[in-house]
Amino acid sequence: MKTIIILILFFGFFSFANAQEDKIYPNTKEFQQSITPDMAIEMLKYGNQLFINNLSSNREYHTAVQETSQGQYPWAVVHRCMDSRVAPEILFDLNIGDIFTTGIAGNILDVDVIGSMEYGCAVVGTKLIVVMGHTECGAVKGAIDNVVLGNITNVVQKIDPAVNTVKAVTKTGDLTSKNKKFVDDVAVQNVKDVIQSIKNGSQILTDLEASGQIKIVGAMYDVHTGEVKFLDN
Repeated sequence: MKTIIILILFFGFFSFANAQEDKIYPNTKEFQQSITPDMAIEMLKYGNQLFINNLSSNREYHTAVQETSQGQYPWAVVHRCMDSRVAPEILFDLNIGDIFTTGIAGNILDVDVIGSMEYGCAVVGTKLIVVMGHTECGAVKGAIDNVVLGNITNVVQKIDPAVNTVKAVTKTGDLTSKNKKFVDDVAVQNVKDVIQSIKNGSQILTDLEASGQIKIVGAMYDVHTGEVKFLDN
């Protein structure tokens, strides 16, 4: 019943019919702990709808700085590609303090990123981890093209398993970076691979998800439309 009431408060009050009223989530521990992982997903989806419909909230960032100066209570972690077009706070219509973000080319993973996720969920109390890829990803194209260039080589090699998985399924056709569908299919597979690597690499996060305290999900951002689509993992 409590969950239903909170959902009504969120999405009844912040409706498209009344979209001119800015959507500001409280920066409090009570608010953070009152939501579920599924509610966090819906909040992100709703914010993205505001963004793509040009209804983003007008924000007093200076006020947000003051309000978050004594502590932070973010409710999601978004792990995304470093691509300059993929800015989670903007495309989900969020404020300072709402989410943690981590970013690295190709939204690949290492132990430091996993440790940061553990900090966000196990210590700070976030309810959701989103691994977000995007269309026409340069790092994915580099992996498909077998790029060899300094430390970039190490980055794209981590995407090789996704390339090989999609090639095995596709088998024929243009399996190069010139094929936009192939590139995006690899990007989706890479998101799924990263999610599995998070679960394989962190007993803490695996246990939190098994107990229902968090969810780990995938998403894809479309650089042409601004839309974020959540994946069925």
